[in-house]
Amino acid sequence: MIFRVLILPFIFLCTATPLIAQSLDASTNQDSLSIWSLLKHDSKYTVKSVAHSLSRPVQWKGDDFGKLGILIAGTATLSLIDEPIRDFSQNNREDFPKILRDFGWYFGSPQNYFMANAGLYTFGLLTKNEKVRKTSVLIISSSITTGLIQSISKSAIGRARPGSGFDNYTFNPFSGEATYRSFPSGHTVLSITMAHAVAKQFENPWVKAGIYTVGAIPPISRLIDDAHWLTDITFSAALSIIVVDCIDNYLNAEKAYEYPKKKKQISWNLRFSPNQIGIVGTF
Repeated sequence: MIFRVLILPFIFLCTATPLIAQSLDASTNQDSLSIWSLLKHDSKYTVKSVAHSLSRPVQWKGDDFGKLGILIAGTATLSLIDEPIRDFSQNNREDFPKILRDFGWYFGSPQNYFMANAGLYTFGLLTKNEKVRKTSVLIISSSITTGLIQSISKSAIGRARPGSGFDNYTFNPFSGEATYRSFPSGHTVLSITMAHAVAKQFENPWVKAGIYTVGAIPPISRLIDDAHWLTDITFSAALSIIVVDCIDNYLNAEKAYEYPKKKKQISWNLRFSPNQIGIVGTF
């Protein structure tokens, strides 16, 4: 068990870091700057990114409120299949590999998650690798934002967990009990935040697919462990993608990191219609 606690959270890190490093060119190394200067720069943009993302609702316009409405309406509609999906996941629980369930739990746990990102950032800082540093800043600032949102939402919404004996429409706001902290899913928020932030650094669709597949393990494991409803997970995934994209756009607009950037290959949009609900990536 101890071995799994130490090793599993770093599987994603160990696979992602070499891939990011391989995608770099010589211009990403800032040899003329001291490590301390780079650390101050990254810390400044981490704080500014969090402040920017948390203040964005104040600047929302009609389209932005429309997207929020789509997200809420889509989540409400999807809740109609929460119970059937729960039944299916529990009926097939024994077929889901235990090592993946362990990975999903440990990687999605905040202490292990931030240790993994600390390792990624340390690598980028010591090697003065701008792209790795930017990726890590994007991860940590997005994680702080989504973490604050999900922590407040869990308490304010007070949704009952599926394993509690209550249905998916049972709520007890601000109860303080763990039973009523199902929505949204913290494990999903963290894992999708990291997966999306890392996947954005690559153009190869197969590499992206592999990263998203690893990032999907914690959400799926939470379903299998009967800790969350399907809508807890889908809303959390959408929240993570929105926040990561918001902060990434901000860092690019501020020109905080000047390594060469290729043309954006995928744009993500919320879609809601009688026969379509979800997040659609347009290539």
